[in-house]
Amino acid sequence: MDALASLLDGPRARGAFLLRSILAPPWSLRIQDRAPLALISLVEGAAWVVPDHDRPIQLHPGDIAVVRGPDPYTVADDPATPPQAVIHPGDRSTTVDGRELCDEMRLGVRTWGHHLGGPTVLLTGTYHMRGEVTQRLLDALPALVVLRADSWDCPLVSLLNQEIVKDDPGQEVVLDRLLDLLLIAVLRTWFARPEARPPAWYAALGDPVVGPALRLLHHNPAHPWTVATLAAKAGVSRATLARRFTELVGEPPMAYLTTWRLTLAADLLREPDATVGAVARQVGYGSPFALSAAFKRVRGVSPQEYRAGVKIP
Repeated sequence: MDALASLLDGPRARGAFLLRSILAPPWSLRIQDRAPLALISLVEGAAWVVPDHDRPIQLHPGDIAVVRGPDPYTVADDPATPPQAVIHPGDRSTTVDGRELCDEMRLGVRTWGHHLGGPTVLLTGTYHMRGEVTQRLLDALPALVVLRADSWDCPLVSLLNQEIVKDDPGQEVVLDRLLDLLLIAVLRTWFARPEARPPAWYAALGDPVVGPALRLLHHNPAHPWTVATLAAKAGVSRATLARRFTELVGEPPMAYLTTWRLTLAADLLREPDATVGAVARQVGYGSPFALSAAFKRVRGVSPQEYRAGVKIP
């Protein structure tokens, strides 16, 4: 698994919220669904993304915004337009005073808004689940990323615009995969830019000493790694690897490996058929008890409690 793949190995939409909105000005949508990640693509018209604690950013046709939650924000025809609708968790939409709008503004399959002839068309894709591998991605992103239409060449937005209104068998799976591909394409372009600030471990992959060690940990987390075996593979002494790794990554090699294993375990535990024993073997723990003890020590809850949705203290 290469550096970018390991960072992007979280986005796996399952029944993601996808919607085409057709709107006529003045319009303003208050988004407070607490979703961890959302993509907004402007197909036609004009729109602004208005964070609560940052400057508004205008979108032009073909632009894509990636918004990191769970903080609320507003999408509007103009930053000065007051909110007219509120988007809540569970894909509910209401007026500001609480009147339900979902049925009233439904315009067809995955289509919502004022009327079909509205001048503004938005595509929205929302990830509902906060997986732990996805958290590594979220930690690497600013609150708002905007990719301009003239800065990349990708046919996925046009394809998503065609597919989002279809109701064919298996369509939800098709749309989930399209959303994943679109997000990965956007972020691959973003992380190649000089203004992007990837995490320390991502930047360290370019180091001739630390890079090989990190790739070994990413490729095979279940292997019984030690600082000595990593250093031998990297062709340096244990002291050199430990010092260099800690300087560039921010934690020692074995601490990083523990974090990576438990991050993978947390994501795997969300799979409905996964057992603690199977997950333990996949991430390098000799028994379910060993994984449970490490998970409880680092995360504050057991794997079973984590899967059940118990909040981390």
